[in-house]
Amino acid sequence: MEWYLTVVKEKYAEFSGRARRNEYWYFVLFNFLISIGLGIIDGVLGLGAGSGVGLLGGIYSLAVLIPSLAVAVRRLHDTGRSGWWLLISLIPIVGVIILIVFLASESQNGKNQFG
Repeated sequence: MEWYLTVVKEKYAEFSGRARRNEYWYFVLFNFLISIGLGIIDGVLGLGAGSGVGLLGGIYSLAVLIPSLAVAVRRLHDTGRSGWWLLISLIPIVGVIILIVFLASESQNGKNQFG
């Protein structure tokens, strides 16, 4: 939970620097768990609009959009890649797979151009 709170509180919109694998993947894990919990609450309370995204889930998604992008860019920086590599996810199927491989790859030892 510490990694999630670090991303949301201290580094909310910090796109510079680097993020280790722990920081990124724990943020993704807790983000996923919170989204599932809010989806269940939306379903029980009937707050869903029939499109699959309920009111609470939608508000939460908007709230963590910037931190999600920021931590992904910092993670790419840690692997020695530019944050613009996030755009590869716009390529159907293959782009998402390539991005996951980049995000899961080993960190670059020492300093790189991003810190």
